[in-house]
Amino acid sequence: MDPTPGSNHFLSLPRPDILEGTPSGLVDTTTLAAHDFDVDPRTGFMPPQPPLARLPPAWEPWEAILDHAKGLKMKLGDTEDLPEDEIMKSETWRSHVRALPILPITDLRVSELYLRRAHHVLGWILHFYIHSLPPDAPVVIPPPVSLPMLRVSAQLQLPPLLTYSDDVLYNWALKTPLLVPDSAPALDNLRCITLFTETRDEEEFYLASSRIELKGVDALELMQVIMDETFVGDNIATRRVAEYLTSLSGVIQELRKLLLAVRENCDPDVFYHLIRPWFRGVDSDPKKRPWVYAGIETDPSLQEPKELSGPSAGQSSLIHALDIFLGVDQYSHASSVTGHSSGPPKSAFLDRMQTYMPRHHRSFLKHLSSSSRPLREFVAASRDAPLQEAYNAAVLALKEFRDAHMIIVALYIIGPSKRPAPTAARALRPDFKKDYGDVDGLKGTGGTELVRFLKDVRDRTAGAVLAPVE
Repeated sequence: MDPTPGSNHFLSLPRPDILEGTPSGLVDTTTLAAHDFDVDPRTGFMPPQPPLARLPPAWEPWEAILDHAKGLKMKLGDTEDLPEDEIMKSETWRSHVRALPILPITDLRVSELYLRRAHHVLGWILHFYIHSLPPDAPVVIPPPVSLPMLRVSAQLQLPPLLTYSDDVLYNWALKTPLLVPDSAPALDNLRCITLFTETRDEEEFYLASSRIELKGVDALELMQVIMDETFVGDNIATRRVAEYLTSLSGVIQELRKLLLAVRENCDPDVFYHLIRPWFRGVDSDPKKRPWVYAGIETDPSLQEPKELSGPSAGQSSLIHALDIFLGVDQYSHASSVTGHSSGPPKSAFLDRMQTYMPRHHRSFLKHLSSSSRPLREFVAASRDAPLQEAYNAAVLALKEFRDAHMIIVALYIIGPSKRPAPTAARALRPDFKKDYGDVDGLKGTGGTELVRFLKDVRDRTAGAVLAPVE
């Protein structure tokens, strides 16, 4: 696959030097033109072509060690009663990682797609390495992984660990070739490139988000035409905005259905006990072990990571875009909504998650939030009852999407957290899933902080509804 997009695509322009700043002409943030923000009219925040599936031969050692990890089907290091042969298997693999050469990334910088693939590969190696360690072992990431990961992450302006973009945006391929070249892939024509467990459950968990991203293209299109009409601002435009907002409500309801559809092929206990621990970050490590990026002191240009959260749906630019467009971000992104009930002050969780997004998508959100005629203000100033009803319906549709998210969290995190983790032997049994019940009637304190956060965001979203026109 040619890693270079068309010559007129912004990714084909020279990459900025992160120390010298952005050359003129790189990313024009004065418009919402899709190519300026790596937002495609067919695939939205997903790339328009399947992501690069392998780096050039110079970086084959990374690809090979990742293939090795996937083939071994390693077990989590904190699995109860882990057999000695599994412990030795993972340690042997980690010794191979430590023996890798420290590969330079200079030639990767010619291509954004090379860098994205490098972040994906190194991120997966890093998480395989960390989460296969014994639970009491210190987390020291060896220089062959830590140094290139820090350097690639600096180029991409991303944290040096797996993010939503690694799991979802840049982790797909087509099952079958497109019948119409350059068209958007069908929602059922996707497969994942990289998995920790090689299970259908894990693949479906990632693909549920991929399908939401692709369906979100309809929302992005409606957002664009609504913005155009608000700048016209006459009576005809007001009627059109109301119609488009009604359509947007329907799209958000479709996103809700796609979110809930994850239940069809992803088992909650398999997800919670066997999949989710692989992509934990520092802040969700039960042992609260710091991650040490060995060798960082040898390169003065590198900075010690300050915060390392694992992949999260909160890193989806699509949902942030809906928040900003509808003007509910001042409620759902409020500084009091941190996701933490105690400890030192933190920025709002959803704002913090934007630092984990591809930088072009962050630019899109920043530009969207700087609109000179925000939709919410336009609706409130119009005093038009049908327009306000359509706007409120869209806000409530987003609130219902967050209701669905709470259902998924209850099913996939809170419920399984109350049931015992499987031993290594039970986890490998074909009837593993049958040992666990469902989560109907779930009560108690497990996951209380997460639930409190989600309820707060959901309720603040509903709080953005405008009072009826009198």
